[in-house]
Amino acid sequence: MLVDAAGRALGTAPKTSVHGHETPLHLAFSSYVFDHEGRVLLTRRADHKITWPGVWTNSCCGHPLPGERLDLAVVRRLSYELGVTAERADLMLPAFSYRAVMANGIVEHELCPVYRVTVGTPIVPNADEVGEVRWMPWKEFAEGVQNGLLAISPWCREQVPLLMELGSDPMTWQPAAEAELPPAAQI
Repeated sequence: MLVDAAGRALGTAPKTSVHGHETPLHLAFSSYVFDHEGRVLLTRRADHKITWPGVWTNSCCGHPLPGERLDLAVVRRLSYELGVTAERADLMLPAFSYRAVMANGIVEHELCPVYRVTVGTPIVPNADEVGEVRWMPWKEFAEGVQNGLLAISPWCREQVPLLMELGSDPMTWQPAAEAELPPAAQI
């Protein structure tokens, strides 16, 4: 779903046309999966991905289908990419947006609300999407990102400080109201 700077829907475009050198702003989502010990699941993007292949990042990202609620898109994508069943996704950063350019000129330009998901089931990565996974204590991960010690995707590097503003324990973060989502995501 293409959106304007205020988050209003402008129409739709195929995924293949929204990740290139002239990437329009579009609706996406980002999620951080935690286990019951408060560890965050990190994924290394598959080596054949168009954007940031082989780069470590947060648990799962994706795009909603036309007319799909973002929280349900998160649950759908987690099942596809990581083989986990999540009962719900909690909205944490409703208006996160970023633009990042790869060395080859490919651009990511997304209005990308961020979600927290807690799971208690094993991870079964889909090799078409994920090259590798690892669990890491949140504090260690967040400090590594904020101190520049971990090589991580550009969107994750921007999201972690904002998530830390919600508190040091991700299990106690208070979800944002759905009404804070951009207009195009309020379905």
